[in-house]
This record gives sequence, C-alpha cells and structure tokens, in this order.
Amino acid sequence: MKISQLPPGLCTPAIGLGCWGMSNAYGPADEKESIATIEAALAVGLHHFDTADVYGDGHNEILLGRALTGRRQDVFIATKFGFVGDEHGQVCVDGRPERVKVACEASLRRLGTEVIDLYCLHRRDKRVEIEDTVGAMADLVRAGKVRYLGLSEVSAETLRRASAVHPIAALQSEYSLFTRDTESTVLPVCRELGTALVAFSPLGRGLLTGKVKSRAELTAGDYRREMPRFAEGNLAKNSALVEALEIMALAKNGTAAQVALAWLLGQGKDILPIPGMKRRSHLQDNLGALRIQLSPDELAQLSTLSEAVQGQRHNPHNLKFIENS
Repeated sequence: MKISQLPPGLCTPAIGLGCWGMSNAYGPADEKESIATIEAALAVGLHHFDTADVYGDGHNEILLGRALTGRRQDVFIATKFGFVGDEHGQVCVDGRPERVKVACEASLRRLGTEVIDLYCLHRRDKRVEIEDTVGAMADLVRAGKVRYLGLSEVSAETLRRASAVHPIAALQSEYSLFTRDTESTVLPVCRELGTALVAFSPLGRGLLTGKVKSRAELTAGDYRREMPRFAEGNLAKNSALVEALEIMALAKNGTAAQVALAWLLGQGKDILPIPGMKRRSHLQDNLGALRIQLSPDELAQLSTLSEAVQGQRHNPHNLKFIENS
C-alpha cells in the first residue's frame, strides 16, 4: 500500500478510515458490518482510524475501541473533542483548558486505550484564545496521554498561532473535487509549517460516488438532508457533474469514487483522505483508488468541475463553526 509523506511518526497508508457513519449521520448504522469493515481494513494494512467524541454521543469511540481490542499496537487512532450541548440543547464548542482534559479522559475510557495518537480540536471555540486551548492540549502530550496534536477547520492565522505554542501535526479540513477552498487558504501554511492535511469528506459526502441521485434516497435522519448541495435542484446539477468522473473512470477501469480519490491523492503526499466507510464494499471500492494513475492533464481536467458546483457545503448553522482564510 502507498505511504503518505506525513510528519515524523505520522507515516500511514495513503487512505485512512472515517468512522462517523458507523454510528449515525448517513442513514442507519449496522454495528456488525462496521466491525467487519474495521477488521477488513486492518487485514489489508490500513491503520489510520478517525473518530470523535461527538459521533453518536460517544458510541463511535466505544465501537472503535471494541473493534480494535488486542490490536492497539497495529493502529493509529485519531479522535476529536470540542462539540458540546449548551443549557438550551443547542450545539456549541467548548475549548476551555479545563474542558480539554476532561474530554480527553472520557475519550481514553471509551476507546479503551492509554494514549491517543492524534488528538484534535474539532472546531475552535472563539470565546477562548487558541493559545490557551492548545496549551492545555500540549499538557496532555507531556502527560503521555496524547502523541500528536491536530486542529480542524481553522484559519491559517489560527494554525500559525497554535503552532507557536506546540507543533500541530495535522489539520483536518473538508477537501475534495467539490470543496477546494483549502487550496488557497490554509494548505500553503500547512506546507510551510510541516503540518499534514487530513481531508475529510473527500467524496463530497457521497456526491462524488455518483450513487446519490435524489433526496428520496436519503433516509430520515440522514445528515445530508440538511445540506444545501443535496437540496433537490442543487443535487440534480451536482450529480450531472459526476458524469465527467464516470467517463474517466470507465477509461481507467475504475469507479467515480476511485477517480475522485485519485485526484485528491494527486494533490500531494502530505494529504491524507479519510473517506467514511461503514461497509466492506465501501472499503474495497475506496482502496481501488490506489491503483488509479492520473496524468497532469487529467488532474487539470477534473479540477474544473469545482467551478460548477451548486450550493454551500454546509447549512448556515454549521458554517458558523468554520473559520475562513
């Protein structure tokens, strides 16, 4: 399996496994199939598993910990903290130093491990100086509870400020053929600082697979029903863009998903896509991207698709948690 060129100690197969869908978000979950998928991933040498304390309200970490019992030395576990519910039942971010340590202890218990490989701030708490949050996270490294620190969806300025306190090994951002803002904002700073980019939703939350044709296919409770790109009019136009992927996939004897991931892998060896995979069939399809070779002309041709994407990547409520520039 190809190896990404990530910061020292973060060497990993070129694709990681996003676990969120194993608990909720994208339709009904199936624990038996989820565990079988994790076991299949381990069998083929994939060992980067991404979760968060908010996924399934802790269920995802418990599930992952159970599936990895007896295999801890073989895997790289990344988890995130920050999202909490306020007194009104609304989602907010808590990045206070005291919260950092409480959240970490809870994640360690649920995962059934003594150390987290990559501990990420899920979103920045704008009420708290990033230096204070990262300072508390750095204390966890010194205590031996965490190996590396990460941030998610922060601006270039925040990344610089955080890195002045403690090295930031990885930054998570949404990055795909349909979401490329990071290329002109935070990715250049990541490369300047030696911070890897962990690309979540590299398949556009399923759009780039070509398998989501209408909202009727999204079950009740599916997170995507709230996303502008999956609104009826936008979905039809965005699905049409996938035809270019499917045409290229046919020539490459692959799938649209494989070509989309191959495009992302072609953007640099410091980029680690973590597509969500809750079924073994998803795993098999995504790993097929590693054999797809795209020429510079093909990469450039695909890059033009993002210009015609319809709709914001999040609804207004969720966009407010994301830092720009």
